[in-house]
This record gives sequence, structure tokens and C-alpha cells, in this order.
Amino acid sequence: MRAEPTTRSARAQLAALADPTGDRRPLIDLPPQPSARPAAVLMLFGVLDAFPSGHDAEAQAVSRDLDVLLLSRATTLRAHPGQVAFPGGRLDPGDDGPVAAALREAREETGLDPAGVDVLGELTDISLAFSRHLVTPVLGWWRHPSPVRVVDEAESAAVFRAPVADLLDPANRGVTVIRRDGQEWRGPGFLVRHATGEHLVWGFTGMVLDGLFDRLGWSEPWDDTRELPLVLPG
Repeated sequence: MRAEPTTRSARAQLAALADPTGDRRPLIDLPPQPSARPAAVLMLFGVLDAFPSGHDAEAQAVSRDLDVLLLSRATTLRAHPGQVAFPGGRLDPGDDGPVAAALREAREETGLDPAGVDVLGELTDISLAFSRHLVTPVLGWWRHPSPVRVVDEAESAAVFRAPVADLLDPANRGVTVIRRDGQEWRGPGFLVRHATGEHLVWGFTGMVLDGLFDRLGWSEPWDDTRELPLVLPG
């Protein structure tokens, strides 16, 4: 039986991934978009609540109490309504770069105290064709967790902490499929069961998590033919 992992090893692996001298390939390989608007998201990990996963992850670094902070966007938003996302948004003129923008957006959207967040570093930008954004993922570690909640119901429907081991559990993994005008788009999906309800993580957030887990060597074999029900607004 292997020893119970600690979050220290996960933090070390995340910090190494953010090392500017290391592997700088983007987590998602997408073509660059001209005139893309800069944006940033906060990928915040840590021991975020007292409800650990019931799944023993295969990765040595992933303990049952390692979580990542996510939110569910309001269904009334024009862009990506109802989707699960990392806290984040566009850079404002007053932001001193992507880190400042990611922390500001996280505070505005979830009420967290940025003083308790250790910024591990920035990952390589990801270019999104649909929204024409150039997104900088900012990796963070929640050294001193603070309460989180829905700050503005017009922006978010739920704020929750997802156990990483639950996301890695093959029973919670599958693909989402969009079929439209004779074309098909497939992407990784994750089911998250939380006190706020059952959430489907897909789209950009699903692809980023999938890429992150693969890059860290945390992914477990899962059935990429299993389709997860996807209900699109409208």
C-alpha cells in the first residue's frame, strides 16, 4: 500500500509546471488569432474544504483533499451561459498584467481574499477563436483559504471546490459532442457532484483541465467513447 500523498507534492509539481525555464507548450494547442483581446484565468489549487474525494487517485501527488476552485456562469450571460469556468476575465487598463487581472476577477466573482493566494506562475497563453481572447492561465496555491460564494448572481450561479481526485476518476470522465450543420465537435468532459448540484465541466475549462492533468502525468485511463449529456442554452 502506498503512503497517503500530501498536498506538498502536488504544489511542487504545479510550481514546476509554471517554471518559465520548463516546458512552455500551451495546455491546448490552438492556432493564434489576430487582434485577440488579453484575458486571464486563475487555476487555484489547495485544500479548500472539509469534503475530500472518495476516489484514490493513481497519481502519487494527488491526495483526497486536493481541490480546484470553479464557478458556474449565470445562464443569462451572453457569452458561455451556464458553463463551468475558472475565475477570470479580460484584462482591465488598470491591471498590472495577467496575474493582477486573474486575482482581481477571482475576488470579484468569488469573494476570495487574494492575500491568501500564492501565485506559482503563468502558463503559456491560449488563443481562443470563438471569443477572440488570448487567455493566460495563472496557477495559484491557496495558502490561507478564505470563504467563497456567489458575489453577483448576474455573473455566477454557483461557486464550488472540485476535488481533483473526483475529476481524475474515470467514472466521472467522458466527452461532450456538439453536432451542428453536418459537423461534429468533441471535447473532454468531467462530472462534478457537489452540494450546489451536479456540474458538467466542458469546453475551454474541460480542455484546460485535461491538458493540465496530462502534462502533470495525473490522468488515469478513461473511456473517450462515452458521451456525456450536453444541454446547450437556447
